[in-house]
Amino acid sequence: MTHPTKITLVRGDITEQHVDAVVNAANSSLLGGGGVDGAIHRKGGPAVLEDCRRLRAGHYGGGLPTGQAVATTAGRLDARWVVHTVGPVWSREEDRSALLASCYRESLRIADGLGARTVAFPAISTGVYGWPMDDGARIALETVRATETAVEEVRFVLFDEPAHTAFAALLD
Repeated sequence: MTHPTKITLVRGDITEQHVDAVVNAANSSLLGGGGVDGAIHRKGGPAVLEDCRRLRAGHYGGGLPTGQAVATTAGRLDARWVVHTVGPVWSREEDRSALLASCYRESLRIADGLGARTVAFPAISTGVYGWPMDDGARIALETVRATETAVEEVRFVLFDEPAHTAFAALLD
């Protein structure tokens, strides 16, 4: 049974959210990195990295493909799970928006499989991967609205005011 998903915006730190699942803008190695990825690994602690290493030793030996998602424990985060997804690097020459949309869709699919009812997303690919914030916000919101899910609340946790403003302009 699906119902309209409530979408909320929060300006702040995704690692401080009390939700069922936190989405990590991971790199394909799953072993931590900068930005959101580094913050989630630091706050979540060694249990998150251990789960990621197990994934790498198994089905994801070559890394997690762009646009896909996989779940691990949340360790010390105030969540039950971390859903790791690999966003595309923005390109002026090639339209990769379908891959970015896939990150949101696949993360919700994984969250549904876990039974998660509240999910916190960052603005995937808009940091070091260079995706323009306005377009990243558009793709995120359109995809979440169009995806059938049992998730009751999708919370976009936006690190700074320009990100929050870009999402807020499109939410109304």
